Amino acid sequence: MPGTEPGTGPGLAHGRTVIVTGAGRGLGRAHALAFAAEGANVVVNDLGVGLDGAPGAEGGPAAAVVAEILARGGAAVAHGGDIATEAGASGLVSAALDAFGRLDTLVNNAGFLRDRMLVNLDGDDWDAVLRVHLKGHFLPLRHAAGYWRAEAKAGRPVAARIVNTSSGAGLLGSVGQGNYSAAKAGILGLTFVAAAELAGYGVQVNAIAPAARTRMTEGAIAAALPEPEDVSPLVVWLGSDASEGVTGQVFEAEGGRITVMQGWRPGPTARSATRWSPVEAGRATRKLLAQSDPPLPPYGAR
Repeated sequence: MPGTEPGTGPGLAHGRTVIVTGAGRGLGRAHALAFAAEGANVVVNDLGVGLDGAPGAEGGPAAAVVAEILARGGAAVAHGGDIATEAGASGLVSAALDAFGRLDTLVNNAGFLRDRMLVNLDGDDWDAVLRVHLKGHFLPLRHAAGYWRAEAKAGRPVAARIVNTSSGAGLLGSVGQGNYSAAKAGILGLTFVAAAELAGYGVQVNAIAPAARTRMTEGAIAAALPEPEDVSPLVVWLGSDASEGVTGQVFEAEGGRITVMQGWRPGPTARSATRWSPVEAGRATRKLLAQSDPPLPPYGAR
């Protein structure tokens, strides 16, 4: 684990209170342990559900991660609420304030999968995945932002950080994951808006698109992926005071590689002094495409 063990030095996140959602396993667990190792107080949120979000499938992983942190001399509390509900998201922020008196960083990480090809994807599986990924990012973000806005308006300094979790599926799409890809793309849009709207309150908002070996990447692909702990150093840095001035950015993180992702930018353009006819529009578009780089294929496409 990078950094200083809890209780043995100041660390990059010393004195900060950090919430990590979906922190019972995988990437979230790695982030929680890494923040604790850098001196942060950590609220470990996890609903304890199965990979497909089915309730009651598995026990209390949040408590197990808290026990790990406490055993290493750190400070942490567990939160088992559903952060895709108003009560759960509000209670999450309250848990941080009740336990540690402050909130400095929110890492939105919780999610699950219900993979289907589009012709087999029903409305319930669509709604469930967008709910946990997209609404499960929005509600904690909104409740945390409300706290930070109140602090800023009261004249207290705010140096808050939000780290959202997108995916390569959100950047390029992924065959068999239409619901997941749409949710992860939506998180990118939410990140850009939040970075702009919350800047005046002292809040920085960024997103990561991680690749790591977790429950959500089980199967043949998992063996080729790095450990989730390899992603956490970037998340800790983004969630700390050291990232001052960095906001509205998206980073791919995989093993030892960090990439700044540069999204939609204007490419070749054609203009007409008069309204295009359909044939003219098509002819101009063909020329523009010939001048453009071809798009990268979605994951899983041949």
